[in-house]
Amino acid sequence: MPPYGFDALLFDVDGTLADTERDGHRPAFNAAFREAGLDWEWSVEDYGRLLAVTGGKERIRHYLRLWRPPWKPPADPEAWIADLHRRKTAHYQQLLRTGAIPLRPGVVRLLRQARAAGIRLGIATTTLPENVLTLLECSRFPELAGWFEVIAAGDMVAAKKPAPDVFQWALDRLGLPASACVVLEDSDNGVRAARASGLPTVLVTVSTYTRDQDFSGAALVVDHLGEPGLPVEVLAGTREGDGPIDLATLDALHRRARGGLSRDGS
Repeated sequence: MPPYGFDALLFDVDGTLADTERDGHRPAFNAAFREAGLDWEWSVEDYGRLLAVTGGKERIRHYLRLWRPPWKPPADPEAWIADLHRRKTAHYQQLLRTGAIPLRPGVVRLLRQARAAGIRLGIATTTLPENVLTLLECSRFPELAGWFEVIAAGDMVAAKKPAPDVFQWALDRLGLPASACVVLEDSDNGVRAARASGLPTVLVTVSTYTRDQDFSGAALVVDHLGEPGLPVEVLAGTREGDGPIDLATLDALHRRARGGLSRDGS
């Protein structure tokens, strides 16, 4: 087994494991709006701007405050927002069960390689735990749902990305220092959250909405993880070798981020 310099991979979900935002979460929000008798419709462009706010309930709250200021929710706004978000989650999970949202290229390959090498797997995301599990269980590889030792998600923490809380929660549950982990993300908020947690190595695989974001602090930015016959485009940073992103690629990035130190500091 190759001597990798890290112990765990921490994955974001939306945009990283699967490109879920434009054709998953967005239409689910719109379906929930219609079901609630609202004439709101989040276009592809509108939703891209709203993604600056992480978290579904937070996004609704932001939309009401800045985009619909004359409109007032019922007497208990927080309960109303929570109910609207529950409706949205139901529509999103129904969409996932159709198999309409596949996992991104290279995700299953890298997860299998990590599992075979004894690298621990965790998730750190702002979406709900049930969304994570449904996405994995309804993929063509339902066994993946049991491979993640830690799922840090949703409202488990007080503040969502770009706050570092969700990564710190995952590290605490894994019992690992930040220096022992590599993060896979797709957004600027995710990179900022990881770096604020002291995580030294962040690989970005850009998604539909994030290609033009500022990824300062990321070790490498690519278009996807790659598969044989599906080459990887490097958008920022440098990597050793070519071919799909694998554990050796991540190990080289991790060692470089840590100044060339090995696991024991030599």
